[in-house]
Amino acid sequence: MPPEAERLLAPHREMNEMADLNPRREVEEGLSRSDTRYTDEQRRADFSGVSSSQLPFMEVNEDQVVYRVYKRRWFGLFQLVLLNIVVSWDWLSFSAVANTAATHFSTTASTINWLSTAFLFAFVAAAPLTLYTLHTGGPRLAIITSSLFILVGNWLRYGGTRCSPPSFPLTMTGQILIGLAQPFVLSAPTRYSDLWFSPNGRVSATALASLANPFGGALGQLINPFLAPNPGSIPNMTLYVALISSVATIPSFFIPSRPPTPSSPSSTHPRPSIRQTLSILLTNTTFYLLLLSFATYVGLFNSISSLLTQIFSPYGFSDSESGIAGALLILVGLVSAAVSSPLIDRSKAYLPFIKIVVPVIALSYLAFIWAPPTRSLAAPYVILSVLGAASFSLLPVALEWLVEVTFPVGPEASSTIIWAGGQLSGGIFIVISDALKAGKSADPPFHMHKALIFQAVVAMAAVPAALALGWVGGDVRKARLEVDKGTRAVEEES
Repeated sequence: MPPEAERLLAPHREMNEMADLNPRREVEEGLSRSDTRYTDEQRRADFSGVSSSQLPFMEVNEDQVVYRVYKRRWFGLFQLVLLNIVVSWDWLSFSAVANTAATHFSTTASTINWLSTAFLFAFVAAAPLTLYTLHTGGPRLAIITSSLFILVGNWLRYGGTRCSPPSFPLTMTGQILIGLAQPFVLSAPTRYSDLWFSPNGRVSATALASLANPFGGALGQLINPFLAPNPGSIPNMTLYVALISSVATIPSFFIPSRPPTPSSPSSTHPRPSIRQTLSILLTNTTFYLLLLSFATYVGLFNSISSLLTQIFSPYGFSDSESGIAGALLILVGLVSAAVSSPLIDRSKAYLPFIKIVVPVIALSYLAFIWAPPTRSLAAPYVILSVLGAASFSLLPVALEWLVEVTFPVGPEASSTIIWAGGQLSGGIFIVISDALKAGKSADPPFHMHKALIFQAVVAMAAVPAALALGWVGGDVRKARLEVDKGTRAVEEES
């Protein structure tokens, strides 16, 4: 662990050793609004594998620290889910109907690709402001900021598609504004779960909010081809998406900013400043390894999601069949993550899980090289389902493990940086893949076989970085869990 992090953690460890944790005590006024309360002793029992319900009844007195989670936490989590769905649906609105949109704007599919690419680059541009907002204002301010960008961006896009002739620059402006909205809600789940959820619920909460983002992409892939079967229906498709997105932003202005009392000891731990945060991360080898792996596979996922229609169409697949492929990629992944996340929440086996899943992802990209040329649906659908299951299961586990190994750095810092890396690499991969597209004289015309080879090579090249986690970079500890459990000595005693 970097020396700066050790220095920041030292006072809290000494406090734990003296059993003198000092988060804010609960107040009687809030008792009726909580659905879980647990003492320091019960918390340690939960981590040792003993259910708190098996312990003898313990009356809470002034010497015991009480941590609570509140029912209202689900309202804020629901809003994060909602916004991540619509912002990703907005992202792939035109990619799902790339050829139809190209005809509507009197341009090419490659130009339409820039709507997705610019969206990803906008994430990177907004990352510093996102980090500052989450660090100083918390999830609520980030959610409101995102909602405002989503509102304005969607109606600018609609104006661009509706005017005569259609204005691609105006549509692009709206798309960029929505791209600026994405980091505020995509980087927020780890911060929100750290603030509102107990240690045994964080992975599941992060999974629910983070995986809502690709679920929105699945809706776009699946529904938009039916909303826009011809070029003339592009404005109506954009209108429907704008209406849904606008309604989804309304609850943002009513969510609470923070719980009345802490959810865990680590949620009360003082966070380093942004300058200290960057100093800790820049000296953390594990952070670099995970950044490389995460950015690569998120980038590849963004690239393949954006280009699916253009990957399939040269081989005779329809936009609807390509949309179903994209939906399978995401929906099977969501089911897989729904199963794996609670298991990881209980076992905390972050690192073994990462090392098992990453090779599966890389091999899926390798196998997919030969899937579209089969001209049958079976091979692409099966391979994309496996790829989705592995990718989605990995996502929340990697995010939460990153928080553990970079603690006491705030969750918003590490997640914003690696998400920005993923979006940046995704934009670069889309540009490279589009450049590798075959010409009109190829057989079949405009196929993307070379682009699939490129993706597979990159996916395989990133595997060693993931496998090196825990071996390279010195001692890797789950520092946040240590604070929540107590000291190392307490962990061993339990």
